[in-house]
Amino acid sequence: LVFTEEDKYGLYSNLLFKYFLAEGIVCGHDLFVASAKEHPDNILKELPAPLLDDTSGKELGDQAAAVKSEDIQDSMKIAWRYQNLPKVEASPTTFTKFGHYYDVSKTMSPELFKSIKWHSFYLHEELSSEPKIKACNMNSSYARLLQSLQRIISQGGFDGSDPQKKPRNVLRIGIQSLGSLLWGDDVCCSDTPEDTHSLTKFLYVLRGLLRKSLSACIITMPAHLIQNKAIMERVTNLSDMVVGLESFIGSERETNPLYKDYHGLVHVHQIPRLNSLICDVSDTKDLAFRLKRKLFTIERLHLPPDLSDTVSRASKQDLAESAKLLSSGCGAMAIGKKHLDF
Repeated sequence: LVFTEEDKYGLYSNLLFKYFLAEGIVCGHDLFVASAKEHPDNILKELPAPLLDDTSGKELGDQAAAVKSEDIQDSMKIAWRYQNLPKVEASPTTFTKFGHYYDVSKTMSPELFKSIKWHSFYLHEELSSEPKIKACNMNSSYARLLQSLQRIISQGGFDGSDPQKKPRNVLRIGIQSLGSLLWGDDVCCSDTPEDTHSLTKFLYVLRGLLRKSLSACIITMPAHLIQNKAIMERVTNLSDMVVGLESFIGSERETNPLYKDYHGLVHVHQIPRLNSLICDVSDTKDLAFRLKRKLFTIERLHLPPDLSDTVSRASKQDLAESAKLLSSGCGAMAIGKKHLDF
C-alpha cells in the first residue's frame, strides 16, 4: 500500500498516480481505478505514452552527453586542488534500464488498452445506481468501494488464498484523493470531525485485502487539508510506504534562486521493511523533483556552494537549514543510479 500526500494543487501527485497506472498497462497487469473527482475513463485517456527502448536510450544518452559536457565546463572553473575530490552526481553518465520510461507530452495509444483488463469505480455513478448501504459504521462511499474491490479480487482470480487454475496476474489499484469531501468524509473539514474512524477502518480492511491477494495499491490524499495529526499518524501506520510531494507553486521557494532547478521536494516518510511487523523510517531528506519537457525526475537536492551578495538573508538561512537536512543515509543512494526516472 503506497500512500502519497498530494501537493497543494494536486498537479505532481496526479502525475505520479498516472505513472503507476501506465506501468501496469505496459507490464500487462489488470487495473482498478477509483475516483470521486474525475471519471476513471478520463484518467486512463491521459496516461503518458511509453517510450520505445531505442527512443528512451537515445534520449537519455543525449542527456548523459549534455551532463558530461557540463562536467567538462565545470572542470575549467573549479580550482585544480578540488578536481580530484569525489563528485556526487544527480544525473547518470550512462544509460541504465530501470522499468519503463514515459513521455508526458504524449498520451498512451488506445491499442495498448486492448491487451489488458481494467475496472473503474466512479463514486457518483455508484451512488445513483445502488441503494444506500452502511457497513460497520463506515462511510457508505468507502463501503461501496470495498465491496467493488472484493468482487474484482474474487472474480478476477487475484485471491491468493483461493487456488486458481488459470495463469495468475497482478491487480494494480489506484484510488484518487481519498479522504476528501468528494468521498463524503469530513476529516478535511475540522480538527474534530464527526466521522474520525471511517478512513482508518477502510484502510485497515483494504490492507487485509492486499495482504491476501496479488495486488498493489496507490492512494493519493490531500494531507495538507487534514488538520488532525492523530488521523494522519493512523493513516501512516496503516500504509506500507508514505511519500509526500511539496510543490514550490505559490510558495516563497518558487522564486528562491536556491531551488531554481527544481519544481518541488519529495519527503519519504516511511518505506516498507520486509519480514517485519513495523515499517522503516527513511533517513533520506534531501530529494527533489523536476518536470522536464518529457520526463519526470526525482533526484538528490544539490544546493549551490557559493552564496553571492545577490542572495538574500532569508535565502542564506534557508540554505543553512537545508544543509542540516543532508543525512548520511543518502550516501548509499550515491552508488549506482543517481536518480529515478519515470
